[in-house]
Amino acid sequence: MNRDYIIAKHRIRLEGEELLQAVDKIEGFRPFLTTTVDSPLVTITSEKTEAMRVPSFQEEEYSFVFENIHSTFGRTSNGYLFKASPSEGNPQYLWEEKDGKVIYIKGRLEEDSLTTRLVRFALWIAYGMSTVRLNTIAVHTSTITYKGKSVLFLGESGTGKSTHTRLWRDHIPGATLLNDDSPILRIVDGKPWIFGSPWSGKTHCYKNEEYPLAACVRLAQAPYNKIQKLRTVQAYAAIHPSCPPEFAYDEYLYDGISQTLNVVLRQTPFYYLECLPNAEAAQLSCKTIFGE
Repeated sequence: MNRDYIIAKHRIRLEGEELLQAVDKIEGFRPFLTTTVDSPLVTITSEKTEAMRVPSFQEEEYSFVFENIHSTFGRTSNGYLFKASPSEGNPQYLWEEKDGKVIYIKGRLEEDSLTTRLVRFALWIAYGMSTVRLNTIAVHTSTITYKGKSVLFLGESGTGKSTHTRLWRDHIPGATLLNDDSPILRIVDGKPWIFGSPWSGKTHCYKNEEYPLAACVRLAQAPYNKIQKLRTVQAYAAIHPSCPPEFAYDEYLYDGISQTLNVVLRQTPFYYLECLPNAEAAQLSCKTIFGE
């Protein structure tokens, strides 16, 4: 029992009744479901086989706590392991074998709200592990589309990314939201493109669409509106924190991120916008990027 999803042109196969039942509770995956038949890039499975024995960490590379869930990512002797441990109940495991063609998921697949969150995030990790060396990154950003192109608004949580993209939609005719949390950045034919994804935070915006990247804007709250273009080193500092932190401490995975960012930094203008949450801020960034 399996289903295929195409996300940023990568085919991902989900296999196993337990996993598919859990994914049925996740709204964002439905627009990416495909009925075409082809070989997947990777199969993520909950099927119980001999290979379902959870490996041990050889090196823990990144740990964090969010909403009472302690998560750890690191290397095993044959690949990578991700473990999410709620404060109560059983942990969930996600790991790959050395060839990277199969990723296993085990634990906490029963139907409840916590499982839905864990499965959603585990699949985000699995997608990243499978595609990061293919010039593909899930970027933490709110993304607007305008005149057939996309703009990434960067910044830590609480800096006003969602507010600023809402102001674009309210005050700039033709501006629409592509994704409000984790769109996919991929280099296609040597050019950076932005794709919608099944991961959009608390905003229900799951569009199976793609647009060339016009610009990236790093946001900061201020009592005024001011925008300036960034130099290359400043641009790197602006986008680097928005890339998956789980992969930043692994040389192999981060090499994939670096190669993708290298193309983006060479081809894409970056700006730093200090702004108020008002229409003038959205109009200023739009005029700077699109010249109108």
